[in-house]
Amino acid sequence: MPENSSCSGASTCTKESCEGCNQQSMLEEMNAYSDIKHVIGVVSGKGGVGKSFVTALMASRMKKAGYKVGILDADITGPSIPKMFGAHGQLVGDEKGIYPFVTPEGIKMISINLLMEDEEAPVIWRGPVIAGAVKQFWNETVWGDLDYLFVDMPPGTGDVPLTVFQSLPVNGIIVVTSPQELVQMIVKKAFHMADMMHIPVLGVVENFSYIRCPDCGKEIRLFGESHIEETVRELGTKLLGKLPLDPEYAKEADAGRFYGIETDVLDAGVEILKNI
Repeated sequence: MPENSSCSGASTCTKESCEGCNQQSMLEEMNAYSDIKHVIGVVSGKGGVGKSFVTALMASRMKKAGYKVGILDADITGPSIPKMFGAHGQLVGDEKGIYPFVTPEGIKMISINLLMEDEEAPVIWRGPVIAGAVKQFWNETVWGDLDYLFVDMPPGTGDVPLTVFQSLPVNGIIVVTSPQELVQMIVKKAFHMADMMHIPVLGVVENFSYIRCPDCGKEIRLFGESHIEETVRELGTKLLGKLPLDPEYAKEADAGRFYGIETDVLDAGVEILKNI
């Protein structure tokens, strides 16, 4: 077989013996009318820890920093990204592909909710069909020029995360957790899956770290003391920030005004993405 320039570490290879070539061959082609520089996955070991919240917050922060940003909502059976940004209505397409929804601030997004007549109708699909939809979101969406595409993945280590890791050129992932030790144990599964797939872990975000008393300002740790520092040291990664449980966040997200949320908690995450 002739030399394969995409394979690092060896001058010649065969598809049977070269892991680099095997992985490269599974990548889906980007839409011909798109140019995406960085793909960032946002994952969690289990549901309910605020993964979509962190996805939306990181996308908003990078947009405010002057970058061109998009969100691919890969949580097909539990999409929440559109509502957070007040996105409603069906998308349109032509021979070039599907055109994403664009928020007033300029964030592009695609979600199954934006392709359905009734956004409250359940998506009752089996795993392979869901995985196929995620691939279509990647190669049939006319993203145009993007600096960062954030992929909001469903929780766990099943079909969709595997499809994203194998089919999209993921530059790194952000892992979302909460203070409970049980959740952090499960998060390690997501971390180790990424390691097995040779996907860099950019860092960990702890959500629901505390709630601030509106009267005295004291930080109350509803889920007990955090052990996230020990976890990130054990995993050899970075802590990107601790997000509080703030009722105002939920209020703004429910009203579709997520972009208006201001916080500097994830400054470390912003800097890491800038330096990829």
